Amino acid sequence: MEQTDVLTQALIEFYEKFSSWEQGVVKETGLTLPQMHTLEILGSSGNLRMKELAQKMGITTGALTVLVDRVERQGLVTRKPHETDRRSIRVELTPEGDRHFQEHHALHTQLTHELVSSLAPSEADALLVILQKLNSHL
Repeated sequence: MEQTDVLTQALIEFYEKFSSWEQGVVKETGLTLPQMHTLEILGSSGNLRMKELAQKMGITTGALTVLVDRVERQGLVTRKPHETDRRSIRVELTPEGDRHFQEHHALHTQLTHELVSSLAPSEADALLVILQKLNSHL
């Protein structure tokens, strides 16, 4: 088997396991995965314009509008006019949305600690470099 095939299989296996873990963790919150990803991005990046948030999520602004409508109705985000651009709306977490983000982020951090604990420090450093390179190509 070629190295590319082995890497492909390993990536698929990791993706499936990580997705399954993520789905199970998010299911317990009563939110959908896209809703939680919205909170994750806002929690990590701070308040964003709708267009910026859509770009970070890899979805259209139309799809984002529907998504933000839902999490806004749940009291997890609010929309506010941009301070200097009257055409732009900024989305920000409410205290309840931030609580969801903090809890979910803590679970991600715990999983990262568990995964990295099986690596030598130099391997963890290499993994970070590799992930950053891979992310820059997606």
